Amino acid sequence: MRRPVFLVIAAFAVILLAIYALGVGDKKDQTGNGQIMVEVSVPALDVQTKLGERLFNENCASCHGENAAGQQGVAPPLVHKIYEPNHHADGSFQLAVTRGVRAHHWPFGNMPPVEGLTSEDVAKIVAYVRFLQRANGIN
Repeated sequence: MRRPVFLVIAAFAVILLAIYALGVGDKKDQTGNGQIMVEVSVPALDVQTKLGERLFNENCASCHGENAAGQQGVAPPLVHKIYEPNHHADGSFQLAVTRGVRAHHWPFGNMPPVEGLTSEDVAKIVAYVRFLQRANGIN
């Protein structure tokens, strides 16, 4: 007699969990996941900075968004005072790419290492990000 009651309760719990999971998924979509987090002004780029932009777009923009503006629910904006040179030196970007980063400033989870980039590639990406930061009042 106890077994059928247990099975009914277990089935009911599974149904409630499924309904909750579906509701949470809908709620995430309504919060603007993937939406840009900051407005970024982009002035004309010189040849060197365009190289960094291309590398950023190929390797970083899928998470950090176009023009490093971040994506809600995905990854933070790099055009943000937290990433100013006095707080995150250029070397921290190099380390982030090679080793990954544990979540510490934002609630997006850990950043995995990025495969296939040389230190020179990362330096060009950092130059692009610093250019955008300066253009947006972050020095």
